[in-house]
Amino acid sequence: MRVIAGIAKGRRLIGPKKGEPIRPVLDQVKEAIFNILYTVDGLRVLDCFAGTGAVGIEALSRGAAHATFVDHLPTACAIIERNLAHTGFTDRATTLCMSAERAIKTLAARRAVFDLVFVDPPYEKGFVNTTLAALAETSLLWPNGRIIIEHHPKEPVDPPAQYALTDRRKYGQTLITFLTCR
Repeated sequence: MRVIAGIAKGRRLIGPKKGEPIRPVLDQVKEAIFNILYTVDGLRVLDCFAGTGAVGIEALSRGAAHATFVDHLPTACAIIERNLAHTGFTDRATTLCMSAERAIKTLAARRAVFDLVFVDPPYEKGFVNTTLAALAETSLLWPNGRIIIEHHPKEPVDPPAQYALTDRRKYGQTLITFLTCR
């Protein structure tokens, strides 16, 4: 697991120890996402179910202004913090060690706004649609913002009415779904 492009290109990221319930995003999938996005310069990014922080760190390396990482596992939060320090992005990041639903409410209360939201929950646990519903109840996403969801192909994505499906790509047992505000 490494940073693929940008100012931290080639830096290896710390991964979970064997047996930890953290599933890092595959480099192939991460590269595909950022090739589709093309640029993230100046964007504010929310990385829900961040795990190792690989997606948000990739965004920071490619020029995102700030990334907020959310994970409920203390071990994941510790890995994210170590990876941020290793890549030099600590000053452009915030880590919230809490559930995605609680983080969304907390960030909404702080009037935070994001251009890009990554949602990569544990597969087939029902978190995708509940997270989208929680996001839809807030103003966290700019009107031209995008949501990118990594999920298992057997887990359907049923976006709330204010989000439109714009693209979907399959990489092995991973499906990437792209949504935008209507």
